[in-house]
Amino acid sequence: MSRLRLFTQILLAIACVAGMAGCTPKNEYRVLNGALHTPYAIKYDATESYDDEIRALLQAYYHSINPFDSTSIISRVNRNEAVVTDTIFQSVFATAIQVAQDTEGALDVTCSPLINLWGFGFANDSSAVTQARIDSILAFVGYEKVRIDSAGYLHKDDPRIQLNFSALGDGCSCDLIGRLLERHGVKNYLVEVGGEVRSSGVNAQGKGWRIGIVTPEEDPEGINNDLQAIVSLQGTYGLATSGNYRNFHEKDGHKYGHTINPRTGYPAEQDVLSATVIAPSSMVADAYATAIMVKGRKYAAELAHRHPEIAYYLIYSLPDGTITTEYSASFEPFLLP
Repeated sequence: MSRLRLFTQILLAIACVAGMAGCTPKNEYRVLNGALHTPYAIKYDATESYDDEIRALLQAYYHSINPFDSTSIISRVNRNEAVVTDTIFQSVFATAIQVAQDTEGALDVTCSPLINLWGFGFANDSSAVTQARIDSILAFVGYEKVRIDSAGYLHKDDPRIQLNFSALGDGCSCDLIGRLLERHGVKNYLVEVGGEVRSSGVNAQGKGWRIGIVTPEEDPEGINNDLQAIVSLQGTYGLATSGNYRNFHEKDGHKYGHTINPRTGYPAEQDVLSATVIAPSSMVADAYATAIMVKGRKYAAELAHRHPEIAYYLIYSLPDGTITTEYSASFEPFLLP
């Protein structure tokens, strides 16, 4: 997917954050950096290199669900071609439907035409944004209108339906790479794709992997690296951050963020500036971070109550413009002082 956000600053120096002691590595971890459609950075503890397998897996991932690749499975599905979806596509689709049901449609991968209409998608719509145009698209948006049969074919209730997995795709790629490394017996790794993270074990200093949460500022170029908080992950976790402060359009003096509310057809307008979620998998964290941006702070608290395995950290603005934070009790153990 095209990562339209990169809000989580990965501290790839890992333990060498200013003020932290013990920056002499005990072991040399392998490092793989690169970019296909989005940047990735991977560190793992192994005597053997698995870089080629990781690159091949990323290629397969992009060929499955990258809408910017006209030959990808998702592009062919969006063109209503008869194509058998692969296991990557099916995994993302299944999680998307599960989270859509759990969030009352706050996450809906069929809202691609709305994303395009507002200028944030893979095929930007040149039509004027009017209520009539939004209503005409909403008529065929809905996760209930798509399904995959036992043979792997995706069926739509309306041929105008198009899918976009941008809300959880990078999280999926993190999980895929993490599981590949685990199959090879790798216990310690950090995978970051497009700002989303999957971790396992500890870093080269024998400590938790350190991840920075960026202070939200209007920063379309992604230059700001000021940190609001630092998280330590020791074990197997997925972490994802969603926000609107780096990817937005301004129209008639009003700023519109890229997170679309699938029920209204308009960009979501909440006081939440960014939502960071820790979950058992990166794909699930990615999906729920988007849902929180759509539904807001009250929903985040309800989510953590219903799903104790999910922790959240929100940065939001008060009516007077003051920026403050709120996080679940389950997130607190991950925060470094």
